[in-house]
Amino acid sequence: MKSKLVVFILLTATLSLSAQWKPAGDRLKTRWASQIDVNNVLPEYPRPIMERSQWQNLNGLWNYAILPVGKQIPGSFDGKILVPFAVESSLSGVQKRLGSENELWYQREFTVPSNWKNNRVLLHFGAVDWKADVWVNDIKVGHHTGGYTPFSFDVTPAFKNGANQLVVKGWDGTDQGYQPRGKQVNNPHGIWYTPVSGIWQTVWLEPVPEKYIENVKITPDIDKNTIGVEAFINQATASDRIEVKVMEGSRVVATGQSINNQPVEVSMPANPRLWSPNDPFLYDLEVTVFNGSKQLDKVKSYTAMRKYSTKRDDKGIVRLQLNNKDLFQFGPLDQGWWPDGLYTAPTDEALRYDVVKTKDFGFNMIRKHVKVEPARWYMHCDQLGIIVWQDMPNGDRSPEWQMREYFTGAERLRSPESEANYRKEWKEIMDYLYSYPSIGVWVPFNEAWGQFKTQ
Repeated sequence: MKSKLVVFILLTATLSLSAQWKPAGDRLKTRWASQIDVNNVLPEYPRPIMERSQWQNLNGLWNYAILPVGKQIPGSFDGKILVPFAVESSLSGVQKRLGSENELWYQREFTVPSNWKNNRVLLHFGAVDWKADVWVNDIKVGHHTGGYTPFSFDVTPAFKNGANQLVVKGWDGTDQGYQPRGKQVNNPHGIWYTPVSGIWQTVWLEPVPEKYIENVKITPDIDKNTIGVEAFINQATASDRIEVKVMEGSRVVATGQSINNQPVEVSMPANPRLWSPNDPFLYDLEVTVFNGSKQLDKVKSYTAMRKYSTKRDDKGIVRLQLNNKDLFQFGPLDQGWWPDGLYTAPTDEALRYDVVKTKDFGFNMIRKHVKVEPARWYMHCDQLGIIVWQDMPNGDRSPEWQMREYFTGAERLRSPESEANYRKEWKEIMDYLYSYPSIGVWVPFNEAWGQFKTQ
């Protein structure tokens, strides 16, 4: 009888949560919208280029409130929002415009698993557009600007036993400022689309040791037949030792190690398998940091032996090359917008489906158009064999040209703050995506959108 009661309570709780959410409005729904489980939203591990075994997904129903700019943490909320879908989207269950005059507040409770008690705990955000402030138990743990890249905070000092309160405040002026925004405008029309404000990628917790790997930078070199791995340690010391294992399936095919926090250079066996759209082979990696013989942290990753380059042919024409051979790259301008989720795909299957169909159509490349995707999208491109040309999302204003006998006029002069923000966010995007094998080209400007200092 007791087991039946537990099942009944769990079923009742699930039905209760489901009753608090449904897609808002009458926007076109993709077939994946009906597959969303409010208790398990986008459950896949969100950072496949650097994976640990333990983590906690914080996606799901949160409380939300929309308040004028400058208000304090609200004492009551307007209702429920399904994270990580933007507040303007149908799948958020809200579908309300935020506007530059308002701020979006989120709130939820969470409990840290008891077996994490001897670890630091990182709070990760896949992306929040555009500005985010974060509190845990009324303690401010961090601030971030930039709508397209992941960020995290060590929130261990703010924890308490039992339930913890997480509050996030988001603000996004869309086209009322210089920040990168892609195709978002406050007045959607023609080729310009709905604003995307607040959380739009997975929110998650991760336990890490006192000394841990913050990031990895992986550089294959097919000419030298090596893989370079740089591991960034939060409290690096000269006695740290980094070890890298390269695996083909379960078999270790190469190893390398380095001390004094130097990058590891792994020599690969002769004739390694090269990655290409026709053969997207990936090597698994294990990256471990030791102090003496003591293992401090370990992450799983992957890479590919591949090289993007250009070369002039015998007629002097510049050719794109992959692995030192000419390859004509052709593919669509992929905008990554969803009628129901806006910036956010309803499920991981939906996210992968776009890449699968692009490959089915015979393309070998996707240009990701003035948008940056969640990390798993690039993983799908790596696995399926699609080269990615990655745009910088446009921001600020475009040059104005006056038509006379010929085009004349001047470029926009960005303010120092605008230019500094462009460079900050573009570098963050490149740092975020550097190690994904599918990334072949960086595109700083689309046409003349937000273009400056062209020469």
